[in-house]
This record gives sequence, structure tokens and C-alpha cells, in this order.
Amino acid sequence: MRRAWIISTGTELTLGQAVGTNAAWLAAQMAELGIRTERHVTIPDDEIAACEVLLQAAGACDVILITGGLGPTADDLTRSALAQAAGVPLELHAPSLEHLRAFFAARGREMPPANRVQALVPRGAGVLRNRCGTAPGLRVELQRTPCYALPGVPFEMRNMFAHEVAPELRAANHDAVLLSRRLHTCGLGEADIGMRISDLMQRGRNPEVGTTASFGIVSVRINAAAPTRAAAEVQLQAEEAELRRRLGPAVFGRDEDTLASVVGRLLASAGQTLCTAESCTGGMIGTLVTDVPGSSQYFRGGIIAYADAVKEGVLGVQRADLEAHGAVSEAVARQMADTAVSLFGSDYAIAVTGVAGPAGGTERKPVGLVFIGLRTPAETTVHEFRFGSDSPREAVRIRSSWTALNLLRLSLQGAPPART
Repeated sequence: MRRAWIISTGTELTLGQAVGTNAAWLAAQMAELGIRTERHVTIPDDEIAACEVLLQAAGACDVILITGGLGPTADDLTRSALAQAAGVPLELHAPSLEHLRAFFAARGREMPPANRVQALVPRGAGVLRNRCGTAPGLRVELQRTPCYALPGVPFEMRNMFAHEVAPELRAANHDAVLLSRRLHTCGLGEADIGMRISDLMQRGRNPEVGTTASFGIVSVRINAAAPTRAAAEVQLQAEEAELRRRLGPAVFGRDEDTLASVVGRLLASAGQTLCTAESCTGGMIGTLVTDVPGSSQYFRGGIIAYADAVKEGVLGVQRADLEAHGAVSEAVARQMADTAVSLFGSDYAIAVTGVAGPAGGTERKPVGLVFIGLRTPAETTVHEFRFGSDSPREAVRIRSSWTALNLLRLSLQGAPPART
């Protein structure tokens, strides 16, 4: 299987002033073409650094993709770095200059003189048409390794890759196809999952299996290589079936599924509705639910009851219970869920109260202690979780939100609740 390096240029990326998305998108596209990305490299706007990385990549892989640095300003140095790496001068490419002039003329503007630099290409390079912007892409041979230079603007880059690069790579590909799938789980720790599927994660195995964890959600990656797409699909389906068998109801979805989207589908298919009553999560659960298109079909609304006065005055929490047990307690979570159902007339309610931190924790009620109430048409249950007194505030809030949605998912699916 051919190997690729993807190089992202931009000082704003190396300084953390912007987050690059091009490399991840390109790596996924390359995998579908049967080309495995071995390295992602991010470099500043520096001609010497770019030249060094390009030459290093040329000696280590079969295809190079570099994004960014093709604009008209002084910090756009990819053209000159490619020319230096190839040992050739830059030359004016007349068709590219005409394209630039036509681009501006179509918008009723005269081309600024600075844009002329975008028509300079390394001698002998191929030019990739830009259908969405001004910067043409480039194709340069570096030590017999093809290097494709694409714009940094994501929609320009994606269009150029699809029309100019992918067809060429596809035509030259005689290797295996690499397809990927992700299964998402909640309720099992990464170590527990690792024990259950350790034999599937052995190095050198095809399909390749690995895990990624984030705030209590563990995703299991499957990469299947085969001579054809159909054969790779068969491998993916068989591996997915085995993983689902071993991990059981902890698997809530795959690929682009989220807990909120899965819960939404379950509610919609059952014709049932949901409301929320949130304290420490501050409306995060409602946000996750309403981020899903079509959520108005099943989400009635929510109350952010941060202050005790709101818990008492709006959600009907008894003052005696607040004084006896505190706002972070089973009794309060239960009453929040029960009253929310009555207020909104919904079938289900999620209620959350806890200590998100970093302050406010005690020995009896440390940071990370959270009570989640779940009201269903049959009963109200309250679950206690301890997400760790050393957990950052964001982690407690996110894990609380995802755990609450997972409890609802399991209830809708008729499965027993799982610890997170």
C-alpha cells in the first residue's frame, strides 16, 4: 500500500492561533484511494523549513500533499520552497495569469499587481486548476515522488483535490483499498474495552483495530485493507459485528453518530418527548439535543436551575430537602426530574445536579460528584456518579451531559444502565 505525508503550512497553525482541518480530511480521502497517510507535519511560513520537510518526505513516502502558502502575500512561500526543493527556478505560467485576470474581471475588479505572483510555478511543474479561487495548485516531482500543492482555504482545497488530484491518484492506484469505520461506546472504560478486544488489536492484523477515548466516550476504529472496495466492506461488516457482540449495549453508534443524535432517533421513532432540568451542566444537555436537526419533533424544552431559589421556586424542590441534603443530592435530582415532566408534559426528563468545580467541593461532596435523575413513563431513577475530584470543570460538565444522554438511550433501548 502506498504511503503519504500531508504537510500543513501556516505560522498561525504552529502557534495555535488557528486549528487546521485540511490534514484530517485529506487523510480520509487518501485512505479511500488505498493510500495510507503515515505522517502529518505542520510547519510555519518559512521557506527553509518547508524545503527541508519536502525533501525529507520525498525520501520517505510515495505521495506528498502540502496545503497552504499559495496566496499572493509575502508569507506565501510554498511555490518558492517547491522550486528550491526541486532545484529549478520559478517561471511565469501564462495560462494561470489569464485565469487570475479572468477571475477578477468576472467580479468587476481589476487584478491587483500582488496576485501576479500566484502565476509563478516551478519550471516543469504541472498546474492544477482552481475552480473556486485564485491560487492554482501545483504538481512537482521531488526525487520521483509526486508532490501536490493545494490551497489552504478548505473549500478550495477540497474542490481541487476532488477534481485534479484524486482522479490521478485513483488511475495510478494498483494497491489495496483502505476503508475505515468507527464504533462509539459509552459506559465502559478504555481499559475494560481493551481487555475485551485485545486479540483484535494485535499489531499487523487486518482489519486493524484501535481505540480513542474522550470524556468517557471510547471510539473503536476499524481499518480494513483489501484489493477491492467490496472486499474491504465485507471485512468491515464482519469486524463490526464481532465488536458489537463483545461490547454489547455499550455501543451506541458508528461514524458520525452522537449520543444526542441516537437518542433523538429513538425518541422520534417511538413518538415520545424529552425535557431537561439542569444545574451544574448549565444547559449543555439541551444544547447537545438541539444541535441535532429536527430535534423540535421530540424536545419540549429545558430549565437551567442553577440557584437553589430557582430549584425551589420553579422546579418545586422542597426547602426541607435542600436544607437536609443539599442541592447536590439524590432527593433534589429526583424532584427536579419529576417536576420537569409535569411542567413540559413530556414522556422523559433528565435532571442533573452536581459539583463541577474547581471550587465548592467538600470531603463529603467532592468535586465531580453528580446526581442524574431520569424520569421515564414507568418510574424515576437517580444515579450517582463520581467523575474525579481532580477533573477539570469542563470534563465534569461534559461527562455529566454524555452520561445523562446515555442513561436515556439505554432506557429507550430497554438495556440496563451502565457506569461511566
